[in-house]
Amino acid sequence: MEHIVQTADAKTVNTWLENKEILLIDVRETSEYEQEHIPGALLMPLSAFDPELFPRIPGTKLVLHCAIGKRSEAVGKMLLNEGHTAVLNLEGGLHAWKAAGFDTEDPFTAPSPQPEATAPQTSGLVQ
Repeated sequence: MEHIVQTADAKTVNTWLENKEILLIDVRETSEYEQEHIPGALLMPLSAFDPELFPRIPGTKLVLHCAIGKRSEAVGKMLLNEGHTAVLNLEGGLHAWKAAGFDTEDPFTAPSPQPEATAPQTSGLVQ
């Protein structure tokens, strides 16, 4: 039997993520994830994905995503074939997420430089 992976739009996924109702899985490759990813998404690249080893997390929806939704749909079908039930695909992937105006992050962006602390001013007394 061919399983159909249900989809959810970016706005719905964002709400679920904010409410901590889902586990968001990014199935893109490590190099793609390092360039940018959705905050809170866990990286599980398709190239190393083993649906037989994927843990079952009762009461938690899994939302998969990739760049446009094709790879994540394939992973969703693998999980459904292994008996997982609450598996959804982010419709349009990361592209749709960004088009909807939601943030991404780059884990290797250096933090903004902080202004240097100035030494306390002395009153001119030699100690």
